[in-house]
Amino acid sequence: MLKTAFYLLLAALPAFETTSQSSKSLPLIEQKMIERGLVDVQKADPKILVELKYSTTDNFIGRDVYGELTRAYLQPEMARRLAKANALLQKEKPGYRLLVYDAARPNSAQYDLWDALDHLKIPARSKTQYVADPRIGSNHNFGCAIDLTVVDEKGIPLDMGTKFDFFGPLAYPRSEQEMLKKGKLTVKQVENRQLLRKVMTQVGFKVNTTEWWHFDGMSKAQARAKYGMIP
Repeated sequence: MLKTAFYLLLAALPAFETTSQSSKSLPLIEQKMIERGLVDVQKADPKILVELKYSTTDNFIGRDVYGELTRAYLQPEMARRLAKANALLQKEKPGYRLLVYDAARPNSAQYDLWDALDHLKIPARSKTQYVADPRIGSNHNFGCAIDLTVVDEKGIPLDMGTKFDFFGPLAYPRSEQEMLKKGKLTVKQVENRQLLRKVMTQVGFKVNTTEWWHFDGMSKAQARAKYGMIP
């Protein structure tokens, strides 16, 4: 009797969607990422904030590149590291959180960013300082790179001295001491960058020397061999 009642109760409960069923309601670009094994970073840690700049007009192109893509995806290993970095940040600065500006990027979008440099009159010899050649790919195209910043307990991004996607030495980690001496960066701005670098490097991400916001989870050669490019 009890067993019968139990099975009747189970039958009355709503069925949960499987991953494949629920993913069908997502934008096609997200479905493709999930099919390739990438994961939503907020599934790894819901406390991580996401504001994909290339899904807005607030970027160096001035237009929406990603369309329906508004969630940040990474390879599972990278997402786990990012969650650890966010935990380290909250331990050091309670209330602070990571804010993701860009994560996995389809290679088709890489061509849009690359071509936009011509309109900005960036010399051909300097283009790869700012955007990876899409024929080779960026670590973003393998789901192994992330662009991000830190927000305070009020959700306000820390002052890093430049905006995301700023082109020039003021954004270069390798030029910070020079910019400090020239009075173009403040000590506090550099300290804010150092906080971001500290939590990211402690979990295995590598610093980019020309973009304070960009971190790589592995070399491009490793990413290509292990994961392949997102088309």
